[in-house]
Amino acid sequence: MLDVEVSSLGPGVIERALGCLRNGHHAETDVPYATLSSLLERAVEAQASDVHLVPGYPATFRIHGELAPVDGEALAPGDVRRMVEAILPERVRGRLETERNFDCSVAVSSGGQSHRFRANVYLAQGNWCACLRHVPTEIPTLEWLGFPDALAARLASHSNGLVIVTGVTGSGKTSTLAALVSLLRRDASLRILTIEEPIEYLHPVQGGSMVTQREVGRDVDSFADGLKYGLRQDPDVILVGEIRDRETAQMALSAAETGHLILTTLHTRDAKGALTRLVDLFPQDQQDDVRSQLALSLRSIVCQHLLPSAQPGQRRALALEVLHNNLAVQVAIRTGKIETIESAIQTGKREGMFLLDEDLQRLVSAGQVTLETARRYASDPAAITATKPAW
Repeated sequence: MLDVEVSSLGPGVIERALGCLRNGHHAETDVPYATLSSLLERAVEAQASDVHLVPGYPATFRIHGELAPVDGEALAPGDVRRMVEAILPERVRGRLETERNFDCSVAVSSGGQSHRFRANVYLAQGNWCACLRHVPTEIPTLEWLGFPDALAARLASHSNGLVIVTGVTGSGKTSTLAALVSLLRRDASLRILTIEEPIEYLHPVQGGSMVTQREVGRDVDSFADGLKYGLRQDPDVILVGEIRDRETAQMALSAAETGHLILTTLHTRDAKGALTRLVDLFPQDQQDDVRSQLALSLRSIVCQHLLPSAQPGQRRALALEVLHNNLAVQVAIRTGKIETIESAIQTGKREGMFLLDEDLQRLVSAGQVTLETARRYASDPAAITATKPAW
């Protein structure tokens, strides 16, 4: 039988939760297809990125971007609740009824190996549900991610400023940042601080650079507090898991201006959307000042998407849009003319910039994604062709 460990993100709560069988439940009667622990083990074996537990549906894996029911039998509300209870400390379970959402990190141990999951437990129509995302034990390499070495080297070469990795949920932003931190660690002189919710990839202690990982809700109350106090911890590089609010955005911009390299993520579909989202976190009367600050502190924005492979069952393909801050981009940001950003990217090809549609065309020409898939993600679907155009 497998053990399930939980590090709750509720303030000060670090508990051990036991598997369904240890809670007195029996897989053959209460959970017809499996205990939670064995289900997570199957997810690892199937190379699933996510496990969905929703009453009325079978337990479902997401494998290479596609949903795949595990078994034919639908889960009853009681089945899901018992599995959720297996990963939540008893004194925390009552909070779910009032807060309606809860985050935790789950470690499943089997045969001497540990597999980690990021879990979000939530209510839907009064029923308990859960989504558990598998976090690989090893930090991915740039080659495995399909992330260009030259681009990664450029991002890591900045001594200060703001680097934003953006994209929709599940587009691999956390993996990209973890790989960039690994690259930065080659410089033994760097002191790196990460502020995450939750901590996903663990950076092992090793010679040279020093990495401190702080978890929101356990080690620090918020991203903003992590930045505020982190600036007093002698960092060279600060990774902020996500900018969600004005206070965090202001702290990140200020830290980027004062000689620190800030790596962070936003949830947007393209590079210009990241600029708009960041500015819109502030009141109207502050936005001109924020644009001026952003124009000076921004270094690069990388927007990424994971697309289904042209070969069924294969790992998804990474498509990118890249913006580097040059004079034209600075003017667009400072004046609020975000609609000119695409033109600035197109004219900045020699500086390493390119639009998402150009990268989609590259993937089609290389046979990595289908034409239909590329057009579904493109800003101008008609511009994506079966053969490489003379761009």
